[in-house]
Amino acid sequence: MLLLNMLKSNVLFSVFMLLMTNCNSVQQTTKAESKPEQLQVGAQRTLEYLPQIQGKNVGLVVNQTSMMGEQHLVDFLVTNGGNCKIKRIFAPEHGFRGTADAGEHVADGKDRSTGLPIKSLYGANKKPSKEDLADLDVVIFDIQDVGARFYTYISTLHYVMDACAMYGKKLIVLDRPNPNGHYVDGPVLEKKMQSFIGMDEIPIVHGMTIGELATMINNENWLESKQKCDLNVVKCIGYEHNNTRYEVPIAPSPNLKTMRSIYMYPTLCLFEGTEVSVGRGTDTPFEIWGSPNIKKAVVSFTPMPNPGNKDPFQNGKLCNGFSIKDRTTKDLSNINKIDLSLIIDLYKQTEVKKNFFLANRFFDKLAGNEQLRQQIIDGVTEDNIRKSWQPLLEVFKQKRKKYLLYPE
Repeated sequence: MLLLNMLKSNVLFSVFMLLMTNCNSVQQTTKAESKPEQLQVGAQRTLEYLPQIQGKNVGLVVNQTSMMGEQHLVDFLVTNGGNCKIKRIFAPEHGFRGTADAGEHVADGKDRSTGLPIKSLYGANKKPSKEDLADLDVVIFDIQDVGARFYTYISTLHYVMDACAMYGKKLIVLDRPNPNGHYVDGPVLEKKMQSFIGMDEIPIVHGMTIGELATMINNENWLESKQKCDLNVVKCIGYEHNNTRYEVPIAPSPNLKTMRSIYMYPTLCLFEGTEVSVGRGTDTPFEIWGSPNIKKAVVSFTPMPNPGNKDPFQNGKLCNGFSIKDRTTKDLSNINKIDLSLIIDLYKQTEVKKNFFLANRFFDKLAGNEQLRQQIIDGVTEDNIRKSWQPLLEVFKQKRKKYLLYPE
């Protein structure tokens, strides 16, 4: 009787979610002439994962993007999860609600709404410990990615996978479309450059959903433990890499507020290894860029503290630079490569070139190698720089094909 009631309950939940999906479908546009299948993210496909967590103790790796229509995944599972028990929330960079600065220590705490304990994965420990997972049977990962290697949510995914593999826990990834999933570009990470802003040997723009990437990490034996994670990916419905332009409904982090900034992020984030501000501390981060040392410019701005930027780079200094205000979101959605010309041109404009790249060599970690910085210093053309990427990039592209869950 208990099993029958549980199954009935799951069917009711699934019917509810399908109805909610119809009412609150994620806005999308496609290049296809025919109307595509209605897009559903993994979290909305409750029939695929609710049966797997019945009677289980569950941990959730989530943030503000973990929405299923108008409801957060945590709230839905607490009230409609059947007889599963949500034990704790794991919070990535920017925290559970997504308000912390980039790089800011995220503290443990408690969710005011549900009373659930929150364990930080962006503080002293970035990987769940044995103790963190001891009372769990299943971990669910549901976070919106933007498709760039240095966006740290995929590093959190890597560490969570490794911990689950080490301590025998099942991991369910609720997949979401990649807004930059229509192209692959940039240098492939060299292993010696591995850091939390680059865990795996992938290019800057990897062209994979978080579920596809998890499958690659698992099957390429990239986990430090050299063990396989018990992984299940709940796929999206109605997503295609090249034909879908996915409009992210909630800002994935405090400084990626718009689709314009998300499309520019793979290029402009490289400036964070230089003296150039990318507009943190303004109303339009990752839509403008500049520094106090640029003379020929079309815009000026002064970074100042604001929510998500307590002490922005070049704080209080007048920066001269450029913006994308004249480019439409539709135009930017068709970007299919990293625009190296922006970095090369600003380096050429800088009078004191030895100060352009930060002394901490953060640029090399972002690039994934030491070569790109030196090529720019040496005056190598953009075409020749791009040619130097191709051998390893082609190897990656062939490897990537094995793990794609969606049509190209």
